[in-house]
Order: sequence, then C-alpha cells, then structure tokens
Amino acid sequence: MSDIKSKVQGLDPNVSPRDVKGLAAVTGNIYEVLTIITKRANQLSVDLREELHSKLKEFAVTSETIEEVQENKEQIEISKFYERLPNPVLIATDEFLNDRLDYSYRNQEVETPTEK
Repeated sequence: MSDIKSKVQGLDPNVSPRDVKGLAAVTGNIYEVLTIITKRANQLSVDLREELHSKLKEFAVTSETIEEVQENKEQIEISKFYERLPNPVLIATDEFLNDRLDYSYRNQEVETPTEK
C-alpha cells in the first residue's frame, strides 16, 4: 500500500454521481459491480488503517500520566494526510472504472462445449 499516494494523485475526494447503467455494462449486473467495488474498498480500508497505525506507532509514548501528552508535528502531518485521502469506496470505484481492478468469480464452473 506504499503507492497509495500515486494511486490517488488527481482523484477528486468529493462524491460525484455515477451512471449506474454504465457501471452495470461491464458485468451485466449492478449488484455484481457493487460487490466487486465493496470488497476492494474493504481491502483498501484495512490496508490504509494498518499503514496509518504502523506509522503512528513510531510516535507512541508509554507513559502512565495524561499530563505528559505532547504534540508532534510529524504525527499531525501524517494524520492530516490520511484524513485528506479520498474515501476507499471512491478509490475502488476509480480503479473499477479505469480497468485497474482485477476480479474473478469464486465457485464458477467452467462451461465446456458439448459434443454432438
């Protein structure tokens, strides 16, 4: 997930309307498209959360008192960067629309032509 900066470069963080029929044209079923985008968004969310926690773990202080909380400018900048990132659903939708998202169907039998 280290290339998240390059993935979201130029991506509008605001929600915009989408053509539902255009989305469904790829698979033929809008529910399949939504499932694909949702699963990818969940993956991105988990990856982003783990990346953020690993970066913030460097700044963790193991003190027992609340009075000793100090602000760290680097920690604040890292947090602000992740807050400004587009929603994982927007990233996943962009990946789907630009054919950068690979998906496959589980338990789908391969049809073989029958001989007559």
